Amino acid sequence: MSANILRKLAGKLSPNTLRVLGNLYLPFIGAAIKTTRVTDDYLQLDVRMKLTWFNRNYVGTQFGGSLYSMTDPFYMLMLMNNLGREYIVWDKGAKIDFIKPGRGTVFAYFKLTREQVIQIKSKADLETKYIFDLPVDIVDQNNELVAQVIKTMYVRKKKDQSV
Repeated sequence: MSANILRKLAGKLSPNTLRVLGNLYLPFIGAAIKTTRVTDDYLQLDVRMKLTWFNRNYVGTQFGGSLYSMTDPFYMLMLMNNLGREYIVWDKGAKIDFIKPGRGTVFAYFKLTREQVIQIKSKADLETKYIFDLPVDIVDQNNELVAQVIKTMYVRKKKDQSV
């Protein structure tokens, strides 16, 4: 599944279709990353990554790049589907803090509130661009913290409204 196709279909796909298509994305297949849940309102999304020989590092734990990859596009997709096609949404940057080794399956739970979406939309409408951080924790099967990720998001209203 091409990222180009997903981008063109953003805002037009049901949450289940987005989940299924995202799980066919080859880099995620190779890293054993799987989207397990997307709520109908795109405000919550869950991701799982099993430890396999494809994503295991030299010392036998989850590869740090794969840990980051499991958080990469999801806030952007959630925001695109909540803000609508008249807004540009980008992942601008990220910071990851590794807390402990991931020795098995790990999980990331993305959550936005309706109030956050309204605030983001308001700030993007008032400012030329709105840049802000969204946190997501990566936890193991015991719900113990493996890594903390801060995603820096960029949102602005499109200048040309003929979307």
